[in-house]
Amino acid sequence: MRTETHHQLKEDRFRAVTIHAAEATVHWSVEHKSKLIAAVVAVVVLIAAVSGTWYYFEQQDLKASVDLGKATRTLDTPIRPAGMPPQPDAPSFASAKERATEAQKQFQDVMAKYPHTRSSEFAAYFLGVTSATLGDNASAEKSFKDVASSHNGDLAALAKFSLAALYRNTNRNQDAIALYKQLIDKPTMTVGKSASEIELAETYKSANQPQEAKKIYEQIQKENPKSQIAQLATSKLQELK
Repeated sequence: MRTETHHQLKEDRFRAVTIHAAEATVHWSVEHKSKLIAAVVAVVVLIAAVSGTWYYFEQQDLKASVDLGKATRTLDTPIRPAGMPPQPDAPSFASAKERATEAQKQFQDVMAKYPHTRSSEFAAYFLGVTSATLGDNASAEKSFKDVASSHNGDLAALAKFSLAALYRNTNRNQDAIALYKQLIDKPTMTVGKSASEIELAETYKSANQPQEAKKIYEQIQKENPKSQIAQLATSKLQELK
């Protein structure tokens, strides 16, 4: 019973970190107007006990999750209004780039210090996020691609979702469309079918294919009647007229 309780507490700590990570993703995507509908990361990270080295790996995972939490909080730290000096009792940054630079260092530290942990995989994802914020699209693409091949299906889907947004924002619409279609065919806890459909429709709009976008919005209405996503699809249809 005692061991089970310990595992549950550990699992809860990881759950809290991943949910906070998702919140940071939402903040980033809104800030950069990439039109992402960020999914809530509901990944439950289970750490397997390895005979003879279980205690060591457990401690590493715990430390990694704490450092990851600090890094995601950095990414969510407020930006000061122009001209306002920093306040010692209220952490802030002068710009989104300054914040992303600091957070990126912290995510890199997690990956370097804890390379074989789940937290390191999440840090790799946010390395892509911060690279995109800093305008380093090549590095962002590499990071998202690396994470997209992860055995963690939920995290891989989130990376594909962000990679698709990066493609659309850099006028690579066909690459974005291909990824959104993959996500629609295989929805996950982190990236639902409707979220990918909305983004696919928006990509078709960007590619001057309004009829394709219309078909998707109408399909969303049909599959999700009286839902918020259906209301969003309805408003998007109005914009096409």
